[in-house]
Amino acid sequence: MIALITLSDAGAKLLTPLIGHWPEARLYVHESVQDASLRRDGDRQASGRLEEIHGKAVGEAPAVERFTRIADLTAALFPVCRGLVYAAPCGVVVRAIAPLVQSKWKDPAVVVLDAGGRWAVSLLSGHEGGANDLAIRIANWTGAEPVVTTTTEALKTVIVGVGCRRGTPAERIVAAIRETLTEAGVALNDVRWIASADVKADETGLIEAARTLEIPIRFIAAEEIRDSLREFSRSNFVAEKVDLPAVAEPAALLAGKRTRLIRRKATFYGITISLAREGFLWLEALPETR
Repeated sequence: MIALITLSDAGAKLLTPLIGHWPEARLYVHESVQDASLRRDGDRQASGRLEEIHGKAVGEAPAVERFTRIADLTAALFPVCRGLVYAAPCGVVVRAIAPLVQSKWKDPAVVVLDAGGRWAVSLLSGHEGGANDLAIRIANWTGAEPVVTTTTEALKTVIVGVGCRRGTPAERIVAAIRETLTEAGVALNDVRWIASADVKADETGLIEAARTLEIPIRFIAAEEIRDSLREFSRSNFVAEKVDLPAVAEPAALLAGKRTRLIRRKATFYGITISLAREGFLWLEALPETR
Protein backbone atom coordinates (compact mmCIF):
# COMPACT_ATOMS: atom_id res chain seq x y z
CA MET A 1 0.00 0.00 0.00
CA ILE A 2 1.04 3.59 -0.68
CA ALA A 3 -0.08 6.05 1.98
CA LEU A 4 -0.55 9.71 1.07
CA ILE A 5 -0.46 11.80 4.24
CA THR A 6 -0.93 15.50 4.89
CA LEU A 7 -1.61 17.99 7.65
CA SER A 8 -2.83 20.91 5.55
CA ASP A 9 -5.42 22.04 3.01
CA ALA A 10 -2.65 22.84 0.52
CA GLY A 11 -1.16 19.39 1.00
CA ALA A 12 -4.55 17.76 0.42
CA LYS A 13 -4.95 19.61 -2.89
CA LEU A 14 -1.48 18.45 -3.90
CA LEU A 15 -1.91 14.77 -2.96
CA THR A 16 -5.51 14.17 -4.06
CA PRO A 17 -4.76 13.99 -7.82
CA LEU A 18 -2.09 11.34 -7.16
CA ILE A 19 -4.61 8.76 -6.00
CA GLY A 20 -5.39 7.63 -9.55
CA HIS A 21 -1.80 6.49 -10.10
CA TRP A 22 -1.91 3.73 -7.49
CA PRO A 23 -4.93 1.44 -7.14
CA GLU A 24 -3.74 0.62 -3.62
CA ALA A 25 -3.10 4.25 -2.58
CA ARG A 26 -4.98 5.61 0.43
CA LEU A 27 -5.25 9.24 1.44
CA TYR A 28 -4.89 10.29 5.08
CA VAL A 29 -5.63 13.89 6.06
CA HIS A 30 -5.51 15.68 9.37
CA GLU A 31 -8.85 16.31 11.05
CA SER A 32 -8.41 20.07 10.48
CA VAL A 33 -8.32 19.80 6.65
CA GLN A 34 -11.37 21.26 4.93
CA ASP A 35 -13.52 18.97 2.77
CA ALA A 36 -13.29 21.44 -0.13
CA SER A 37 -9.54 20.79 -0.32
CA LEU A 38 -10.20 17.16 -1.26
CA ARG A 39 -12.11 17.85 -4.48
CA ARG A 40 -10.17 16.47 -7.43
CA ASP A 41 -11.23 19.40 -9.58
CA GLY A 42 -10.34 21.91 -6.92
CA ASP A 43 -6.91 22.78 -8.32
CA ARG A 44 -6.51 22.76 -12.06
CA GLN A 45 -2.82 23.59 -11.85
CA ALA A 46 -2.15 20.36 -9.96
CA SER A 47 -4.74 18.04 -11.48
CA GLY A 48 -5.04 19.39 -15.01
CA ARG A 49 -1.57 18.34 -16.09
CA LEU A 50 -2.08 14.83 -14.76
CA GLU A 51 -5.35 14.46 -16.66
CA GLU A 52 -3.76 15.68 -19.88
CA ILE A 53 -0.98 13.13 -19.57
CA HIS A 54 -2.82 10.15 -18.20
CA GLY A 55 -6.42 10.74 -19.27
CA LYS A 56 -7.69 10.71 -15.70
CA ALA A 57 -11.22 11.95 -15.18
CA VAL A 58 -11.93 14.71 -12.72
CA GLY A 59 -14.08 13.36 -9.90
CA GLU A 60 -15.55 14.27 -6.60
CA ALA A 61 -13.68 14.04 -3.32
CA PRO A 62 -12.07 10.61 -2.87
CA ALA A 63 -12.52 8.44 0.19
CA VAL A 64 -10.14 9.59 2.91
CA GLU A 65 -9.25 8.67 6.46
CA ARG A 66 -8.87 11.35 9.08
CA PHE A 67 -6.21 11.35 11.79
CA THR A 68 -5.38 13.39 14.86
CA ARG A 69 -1.67 12.79 15.50
CA ILE A 70 0.77 12.17 12.66
CA ALA A 71 3.12 10.20 14.93
CA ASP A 72 0.37 7.72 15.82
CA LEU A 73 -0.71 7.35 12.19
CA THR A 74 2.88 6.83 11.04
CA ALA A 75 3.47 4.16 13.68
CA ALA A 76 0.41 2.27 12.42
CA LEU A 77 1.30 2.56 8.72
CA PHE A 78 5.08 2.13 8.80
CA PRO A 79 5.09 -1.70 9.11
CA VAL A 80 2.40 -2.29 6.45
CA CYS A 81 3.15 0.21 3.67
CA ARG A 82 5.70 -0.03 0.89
CA GLY A 83 5.67 3.74 0.51
CA LEU A 84 4.73 6.75 2.65
CA VAL A 85 4.29 10.06 0.82
CA TYR A 86 3.90 13.12 3.03
CA ALA A 87 2.92 16.65 2.11
CA ALA A 88 4.33 18.10 5.30
CA PRO A 89 7.49 19.73 6.72
CA CYS A 90 10.54 17.46 6.72
CA GLY A 91 11.11 18.06 10.41
CA VAL A 92 7.63 16.82 11.28
CA VAL A 93 8.13 13.68 9.20
CA VAL A 94 11.59 12.99 10.64
CA ARG A 95 10.22 13.14 14.17
CA ALA A 96 7.33 10.86 13.21
CA ILE A 97 9.48 8.13 11.62
CA ALA A 98 12.55 8.37 13.89
CA PRO A 99 11.39 5.82 16.51
CA LEU A 100 10.40 3.36 13.77
CA VAL A 101 13.48 3.24 11.55
CA GLN A 102 15.25 -0.12 11.55
CA SER A 103 17.11 -0.94 8.34
CA LYS A 104 17.34 0.20 4.74
CA TRP A 105 16.48 -3.39 3.81
CA LYS A 106 13.22 -3.34 5.76
CA ASP A 107 11.97 0.23 6.04
CA PRO A 108 9.40 1.55 3.54
CA ALA A 109 10.19 4.28 1.05
CA VAL A 110 9.48 7.73 2.50
CA VAL A 111 9.05 10.77 0.27
CA VAL A 112 8.27 14.30 1.48
CA LEU A 113 6.62 17.02 -0.61
CA ASP A 114 6.47 20.61 0.54
CA ALA A 115 2.90 21.93 0.54
CA GLY A 116 3.70 24.14 -2.44
CA GLY A 117 4.71 21.16 -4.57
CA ARG A 118 8.19 22.55 -5.27
CA TRP A 119 10.25 19.61 -4.01
CA ALA A 120 9.83 15.83 -3.81
CA VAL A 121 12.44 14.68 -1.29
CA SER A 122 13.62 11.09 -1.09
CA LEU A 123 13.95 10.97 2.69
CA LEU A 124 14.31 7.31 3.70
CA SER A 125 15.17 4.03 1.94
CA GLY A 126 16.25 5.91 -1.15
CA HIS A 127 17.93 3.17 -3.14
CA GLU A 128 17.04 -0.18 -1.61
CA GLY A 129 13.53 0.82 -0.56
CA GLY A 130 12.66 2.65 -3.76
CA ALA A 131 12.23 6.18 -2.39
CA ASN A 132 14.47 7.63 -5.11
CA ASP A 133 12.29 6.18 -7.86
CA LEU A 134 9.14 7.16 -5.98
CA ALA A 135 10.33 10.76 -5.63
CA ILE A 136 11.08 10.98 -9.34
CA ARG A 137 7.70 9.53 -10.31
CA ILE A 138 5.89 11.98 -8.05
CA ALA A 139 7.99 14.84 -9.42
CA ASN A 140 6.96 13.90 -12.95
CA TRP A 141 3.30 13.84 -11.97
CA THR A 142 3.30 17.09 -9.99
CA GLY A 143 6.01 19.19 -11.66
CA ALA A 144 8.09 19.19 -8.47
CA GLU A 145 11.88 19.00 -8.44
CA PRO A 146 13.08 15.57 -7.25
CA VAL A 147 15.64 15.72 -4.44
CA VAL A 148 17.85 12.61 -4.38
CA THR A 149 20.87 12.70 -2.08
CA THR A 150 22.17 9.13 -2.49
CA THR A 151 25.89 9.72 -3.16
CA THR A 152 26.19 7.35 -6.11
CA GLU A 153 23.29 9.14 -7.80
CA ALA A 154 24.01 12.73 -6.75
CA LEU A 155 27.51 12.74 -8.24
CA LYS A 156 26.30 11.80 -11.70
CA THR A 157 26.29 14.89 -13.89
CA VAL A 158 25.09 14.04 -17.41
CA ILE A 159 21.50 14.39 -18.61
CA VAL A 160 20.33 12.79 -21.85
CA GLY A 161 17.57 14.74 -23.58
CA VAL A 162 15.42 12.64 -25.89
CA GLY A 163 12.85 13.51 -28.53
CA CYS A 164 11.14 10.77 -30.54
CA ARG A 165 8.17 10.15 -32.74
CA ARG A 166 5.10 8.46 -31.37
CA GLY A 167 5.48 4.69 -31.19
CA THR A 168 9.28 4.57 -31.49
CA PRO A 169 10.47 1.15 -30.22
CA ALA A 170 12.50 1.04 -27.02
CA GLU A 171 15.42 -0.78 -28.64
CA ARG A 172 15.92 2.04 -31.13
CA ILE A 173 15.92 4.63 -28.36
CA VAL A 174 18.41 2.57 -26.34
CA ALA A 175 20.68 2.24 -29.38
CA ALA A 176 20.50 5.99 -30.08
CA ILE A 177 21.40 6.86 -26.48
CA ARG A 178 24.28 4.41 -26.35
CA GLU A 179 25.69 5.64 -29.67
CA THR A 180 25.45 9.29 -28.61
CA LEU A 181 27.20 8.62 -25.30
CA THR A 182 29.95 6.64 -27.02
CA GLU A 183 30.60 9.40 -29.56
CA ALA A 184 30.70 11.98 -26.76
CA GLY A 185 33.03 9.86 -24.62
CA VAL A 186 30.53 9.69 -21.76
CA ALA A 187 30.08 6.52 -19.70
CA LEU A 188 26.58 5.24 -19.09
CA ASN A 189 27.30 5.30 -15.34
CA ASP A 190 27.76 9.08 -15.53
CA VAL A 191 24.16 9.65 -16.65
CA ARG A 192 21.86 11.01 -13.96
CA TRP A 193 18.61 11.36 -15.91
CA ILE A 194 16.98 10.72 -19.22
CA ALA A 195 14.77 13.73 -19.89
CA SER A 196 11.96 14.54 -22.27
CA ALA A 197 8.85 16.74 -22.46
CA ASP A 198 5.75 15.80 -20.51
CA VAL A 199 3.86 15.26 -23.76
CA LYS A 200 5.95 12.07 -23.94
CA ALA A 201 5.05 10.88 -20.44
CA ASP A 202 2.95 8.04 -21.84
CA GLU A 203 5.45 7.05 -24.55
CA THR A 204 5.91 3.33 -23.94
CA GLY A 205 9.13 2.96 -25.90
CA LEU A 206 10.79 5.84 -24.06
CA ILE A 207 9.75 4.56 -20.64
CA GLU A 208 10.90 1.04 -21.48
CA ALA A 209 14.25 2.37 -22.79
CA ALA A 210 14.88 4.13 -19.47
CA ARG A 211 14.01 0.94 -17.62
CA THR A 212 16.34 -1.10 -19.84
CA LEU A 213 19.22 1.31 -19.23
CA GLU A 214 18.35 1.52 -15.52
CA ILE A 215 18.33 5.31 -15.64
CA PRO A 216 15.52 7.39 -14.09
CA ILE A 217 13.46 9.42 -16.54
CA ARG A 218 12.21 12.96 -15.94
CA PHE A 219 9.45 14.68 -17.87
CA ILE A 220 9.68 18.46 -18.11
CA ALA A 221 6.45 20.46 -18.24
CA ALA A 222 5.63 21.79 -21.70
CA GLU A 223 5.00 25.29 -20.32
CA GLU A 224 8.45 25.28 -18.71
CA ILE A 225 10.03 24.52 -22.09
CA ARG A 226 7.95 27.20 -23.85
CA ASP A 227 8.79 29.81 -21.20
CA SER A 228 12.49 28.97 -20.98
CA LEU A 229 15.00 31.69 -21.83
CA ARG A 230 17.81 29.15 -22.23
CA GLU A 231 19.51 29.01 -25.60
CA PHE A 232 18.70 25.88 -27.60
CA SER A 233 18.10 24.87 -31.20
CA ARG A 234 14.49 25.23 -32.30
CA SER A 235 12.57 23.01 -34.69
CA ASN A 236 9.60 23.89 -36.89
CA PHE A 237 8.82 20.18 -37.19
CA VAL A 238 8.57 19.76 -33.42
CA ALA A 239 6.52 22.94 -33.13
CA GLU A 240 4.06 21.57 -35.67
CA LYS A 241 3.81 18.12 -34.08
CA VAL A 242 3.72 18.84 -30.34
CA ASP A 243 3.48 22.65 -30.06
CA LEU A 244 6.94 22.97 -28.53
CA PRO A 245 10.00 24.84 -29.82
CA ALA A 246 12.15 21.72 -29.26
CA VAL A 247 12.37 18.72 -26.94
CA ALA A 248 15.80 17.10 -26.58
CA GLU A 249 17.96 20.18 -25.87
CA PRO A 250 15.59 22.09 -23.54
CA ALA A 251 14.65 18.91 -21.66
CA ALA A 252 18.32 18.14 -21.04
CA LEU A 253 19.01 21.71 -19.91
CA LEU A 254 15.97 22.07 -17.67
CA ALA A 255 16.23 18.68 -15.93
CA GLY A 256 19.27 19.72 -13.90
CA LYS A 257 20.97 22.59 -12.12
CA ARG A 258 23.62 24.87 -13.69
CA THR A 259 23.49 22.85 -16.90
CA ARG A 260 25.29 23.41 -20.18
CA LEU A 261 25.03 21.49 -23.42
CA ILE A 262 27.98 19.24 -24.15
CA ARG A 263 26.36 17.72 -27.22
CA ARG A 264 23.91 19.60 -29.42
CA LYS A 265 20.98 17.64 -30.76
CA ALA A 266 21.85 14.86 -33.17
CA THR A 267 19.50 12.46 -34.90
CA PHE A 268 19.93 8.69 -34.72
CA TYR A 269 17.35 6.32 -36.20
CA GLY A 270 14.83 9.17 -36.30
CA ILE A 271 15.42 9.96 -32.61
CA THR A 272 16.81 13.28 -31.39
CA ILE A 273 19.42 13.08 -28.62
CA SER A 274 21.17 15.88 -26.75
CA LEU A 275 23.56 15.83 -23.78
CA ALA A 276 23.87 18.36 -20.97
CA ARG A 277 26.18 18.38 -17.98
CA GLU A 278 25.47 19.83 -14.56
CA GLY A 279 28.06 22.05 -12.88
CA PHE A 280 29.04 21.59 -9.23
CA LEU A 281 30.16 24.94 -7.85
CA TRP A 282 32.29 23.40 -5.10
CA LEU A 283 34.05 21.10 -7.58
CA GLU A 284 34.66 23.80 -10.16
CA ALA A 285 36.25 25.97 -7.46
CA LEU A 286 39.05 23.47 -6.80
CA PRO A 287 42.32 24.57 -8.49
CA GLU A 288 43.05 21.12 -9.94
CA THR A 289 39.66 21.01 -11.74
CA ARG A 290 39.75 24.45 -13.34
